[in-house]
Amino acid sequence: MSTILVKGGKIYQPEGIVENGSLLIEDETIREIGLNLVQQADEIIEIPEDYHIIPGIIDLHIHGAAGHDTMDATFEALQGISAYLPSEGITSYLPTTITQKNEAIEQALQNAATYTNNSGAEVLGIHLEGPFLSPKRAGAQPQEYMCDTDIELFRKWQELSGNTIKMVTLAPEQDPDFQLIQYMKKTGVIASIGHSDATYEVFAEAVKKGLSHATHFYNQMREMHHREPGVVGGVYLHDEITAELIVDGVHVAPEMVKLTAKLKDINTLILISDAMRAKGLEEGVYELGGQKVFVENGEARLEDGTLAGSILRMDDAIKNMMSYTGCSLQDVVKMASYNPAKRIGILDRKGSLETGQDADFVILNEQFEVVMTFCRGTLAYQQKN
Repeated sequence: MSTILVKGGKIYQPEGIVENGSLLIEDETIREIGLNLVQQADEIIEIPEDYHIIPGIIDLHIHGAAGHDTMDATFEALQGISAYLPSEGITSYLPTTITQKNEAIEQALQNAATYTNNSGAEVLGIHLEGPFLSPKRAGAQPQEYMCDTDIELFRKWQELSGNTIKMVTLAPEQDPDFQLIQYMKKTGVIASIGHSDATYEVFAEAVKKGLSHATHFYNQMREMHHREPGVVGGVYLHDEITAELIVDGVHVAPEMVKLTAKLKDINTLILISDAMRAKGLEEGVYELGGQKVFVENGEARLEDGTLAGSILRMDDAIKNMMSYTGCSLQDVVKMASYNPAKRIGILDRKGSLETGQDADFVILNEQFEVVMTFCRGTLAYQQKN
């Protein structure tokens, strides 16, 4: 049994901040949190009082990083993503698929189902983005493979995934009689609206049937109009809808991020990256869903200029959210850790720094840069001096 004692810094808990606190880790678990704990430990890490200890970030929507993509459908791809993510404070995530041929999606699902990692960020399940999307709001999702929902196909995919599909992004107007949404609600899978041209009337009915989440809010969904609230208006009107935000200053204007934080309860906002394989790499030409993606000036776009995911680091998303909205780190921790854990039902072990939780935590310096990241009690990243 190995123990680590982290001394100093501000420890961010759901009910408040412990100043100059101590965190005792035993194997993979948080054993004790307090002030000036005096404990014997195999390793003692002392940090300055103005450093911040936050729960590990959970990214519910990420396609890839460091040259790898979920759709590569290889052990090496998921291992590469998992190894890279702690550098930005991510300790767990949902590998996310993209609209493609059924065979390609099935290979990715089977690969994720059999993948086990003992180091780096933990795979919590799968986010199936597409193919049940609207061609009118395709974005960077290949239109030629989009289709209406199919419960039997979804059942097959869920079986291939080892029952690890946690979330499905779909357009409710492509779901006749909302059959798949109702089926997912019964089976505990989150139905998320995305790449949708649904009217508010369709949106509201889908919510009644079980829709509960919005994929990359604002992006590729019917906008709000004063005579037709659309999907965006629906997300504002329905407090039960949790909404993802890509806070890179590109996908959503900083002013709109600020407005969102004013109008939408922070308990319903979830920061995501929607990152593709170019994250962490140099500018150049990459690939997403079989399409060329040009990465330049912090943006990833198809040849026609369409945004194709992001290269956003989640530590930057945290800093951007604070800068754009003026909200506190405590509030942003809720959006980056607590809310996503609650959303996928794992608050019993992740999303907060409390006794008995997984020892997933991040040490930030006074500039909110990642200094160290621990995944289940193991140091997974350390900033180079």
